[in-house]
Amino acid sequence: MRTFIDCIPCFVRQALDAVRLATDDPAVHERVLREVLREAADLDLREPPPEMGRRIHGLIRRLTGRDDPYASAKRRFTDAALRLHPELARRVAGSADPLATAVRLAIAGNVIDMGVRSDLEESHLHEAVERALDAPLIGSVEDLRRAVDGAERILFLADNAGELVFDRLLIEQWPPGRTTVAVRGAPVINDATRADAEAAGLADLVEVIDNGSDAPGTVLAHCDDAFRRRFADADLLVAKGQGNYETLSETDKDIFFILQAKCPVIARDLGCEVGSLLLRRGGRAPAGAAETRAAGLAEKDP
Repeated sequence: MRTFIDCIPCFVRQALDAVRLATDDPAVHERVLREVLREAADLDLREPPPEMGRRIHGLIRRLTGRDDPYASAKRRFTDAALRLHPELARRVAGSADPLATAVRLAIAGNVIDMGVRSDLEESHLHEAVERALDAPLIGSVEDLRRAVDGAERILFLADNAGELVFDRLLIEQWPPGRTTVAVRGAPVINDATRADAEAAGLADLVEVIDNGSDAPGTVLAHCDDAFRRRFADADLLVAKGQGNYETLSETDKDIFFILQAKCPVIARDLGCEVGSLLLRRGGRAPAGAAETRAAGLAEKDP
């Protein structure tokens, strides 16, 4: 997905949120703002938005000396999600369709995105869970079920710390031994790293790798060779969140995007309303698979 001019104010807002979290020095705030505005003036709009995000957060780390300004927020939301996990697991187990419920809860976890909103509170997580269980779901759980059953090598591309606890609920519905979870190679915003996957308990469930990149998405050009080989070898990709959608929406691999559309630019690109719950199949689906990219089919749990 390309960058749109409506993304530019969001870049500026995100930069100020991040640098204010990293330091209270107003001189550094101003310098970051001026540098981001210069970068934006020369931005190649053909690039996906996470390319600019990578530059913004790299700049903030260099100027503040803080390698992970969001570390405490990531721990806080991982702890909050772990407190919710037993009840969410009971909801999945007691559902008429555990996979469909787990998909919805995975989407609920996608609210833990501090690149979109810096004022996120634990109460927002509770609200997201209740909404996700009742709101229409755009996409086909049956398509995902068939794709997972037919895949031997599933690569799950994670999004945010804390959200990983919700992702566990989904991955636990899949045949064991087939899934590898990929996280970011270095801290960026509150995106998940290997340490966050360990804190969420995912490393005890599946193999966890990192992609070698500090982009808030999956920009293959910045990923290391080992990750690119795993990406190429996967039978099926499952990608969480907006950053992964922005960077992989044009891939030719068989891929399911699982996310909530949290901004008008993403919603417009996906052809849905802001706030929609999405299970969108993209890339090169196998012959005979149902097309969900433009279907707009709404599924409810039975």
